[in-house]
Parts: sequence; structure tokens; C-alpha cells
Amino acid sequence: MRRLTPLILAFGILLTVVAATPASASTYRYWSFWDGSGGQWAYASLGPSMARPADGSAWGFRFAVSKDAGDEGARPRAEADFGAICAATPAAEGRKRVAVVIDFGTASDAPGGETPPQDTARTACAQVGPDATVAEALAEVAKPLRYNSAALLCAISGYPKQGCGEPLADAEPQPSAAPSGDGGPSAGLLAGIAAVAALATAAVWQSRRRHTR
Repeated sequence: MRRLTPLILAFGILLTVVAATPASASTYRYWSFWDGSGGQWAYASLGPSMARPADGSAWGFRFAVSKDAGDEGARPRAEADFGAICAATPAAEGRKRVAVVIDFGTASDAPGGETPPQDTARTACAQVGPDATVAEALAEVAKPLRYNSAALLCAISGYPKQGCGEPLADAEPQPSAAPSGDGGPSAGLLAGIAAVAALATAAVWQSRRRHTR
């Protein structure tokens, strides 16, 4: 059992290092969801079926290819301007007005064989019940919507026709010595492997030394 102790410790070190190494981030093509209630777009902390907008708020959707949530390049390109979007929609008792911005993205973000609508950025003022969610406000102004079995929003106004938040392969291969998070082994993982090798060598040396005594 004593002979195996260094190897057990070595594998424990390796497992600890691997567990602490972050997985490579994936790039996704999907409808991102934004809160513009403060007049500036911020990545929404809740999904549209959970968020209950206040009267006078603005919410946006952008179809884009992105790796990081809240990527500035994936924000809606139209402004979060409730006053301008809902100017022609008078207030009504027992209803709330919600400005909805829909950005269908660029041709380079479109799935293969599809192109975004010509009016790539649309705005609409949804007038819904006081307890309505953003998803319900969106359904008022941008049908048809498509969801998958996990309730992930896949299509707005029928775009795109297929697909739903699928991960994409990286456009360029990453070098084998890339830092952690870029697809290559991290320095920590390489150090862990070196530690295993060193401890394994020590275990073999100790075993042979006992046998020669």
C-alpha cells in the first residue's frame, strides 16, 4: 500500500487540476435577450418567459453568433427608446405598454441557406395585461414564435426556419499551446501532468530501492 501512495497522490493532484481548469467556451447562434429599461441595453438576467416588464419599459432581442453572454457586438442595434417606440400607442386603463425591439442580425450570422428579413431591425409597442411577461408581449407583435422542448426561444416572426441555439465549431484551429479557455491545454493542466510523471517516477525508484535492500 505504501508503494502505491505516491501514485494515488499524483492522480489526486491531476484530478484536482483538471477539475479547476475551465472548459473551452463555445460559440452559439441564438436569440439573445436584452433589458433596455434604463435606456441602455443590458443583458437580461431572466428569460423572456420569466421577466415581467413594467409599464414604460423597453426589451430587445438580437439574433447573433456570440461566445459570451452580454457581448456588446450582439446588442440590438436600435435604441431602447420607449418614448419613440410607443409614442403612437395611447395608454389604456388596465393595460401596460412595452417597447419591443427585434434585431434579426446580419447576413453573416444567418444559418446556412437563410437570410435575415430585409427590415433587419423592427420596433413595436405591445399593449398587454398588467401581469404579462416579455414573452407574451413579444407574441403580441412578432408572431409566429418557435420554441424548443426546453422552452428556449428559437425563432421570432418565423426566423430562422430551423435550428435553435446550436453550438458552432470554431472558425480557426487553436494552437496546442494556447492558454486555458482557447481550446488548448492550460498551463495548470500541463503542470499537473508533470507532477504525475514526477511522483510516478519517485514511486518506481522507491520500490526498486526496497527490493535491492
